[in-house]
Amino acid sequence: MLRAHRAIESLTLDREEAHLKDQLMPKYAEVIYNGYWWSPERRMLQAAIDETQKNVGGVVRMKLYKGNATVVGRKSDASLFDESIATFEDDAGAYDQKMRKALSS
Repeated sequence: MLRAHRAIESLTLDREEAHLKDQLMPKYAEVIYNGYWWSPERRMLQAAIDETQKNVGGVVRMKLYKGNATVVGRKSDASLFDESIATFEDDAGAYDQKMRKALSS
């Protein structure tokens, strides 16, 4: 289940959001381990984690073989990946390099 969830997260969370969530998880686990379930710190961490999960959803295809679970496909309506731009083929004008320069200014 964790592999499937992480596969969908990799489509729906940007790199910085995923990195921050990964940094928060050990602190979240420590707070719970120490018995502070009802603490303001746990609720604050929970709110941040819940926010990262708002767009996480989709379908993951897994291959199960001899105790191993491998992701073989995934898709999400909330995916950050745009196939019309991410191609080595003709993108029919979907991506304009000038737009990138304008956004970075």
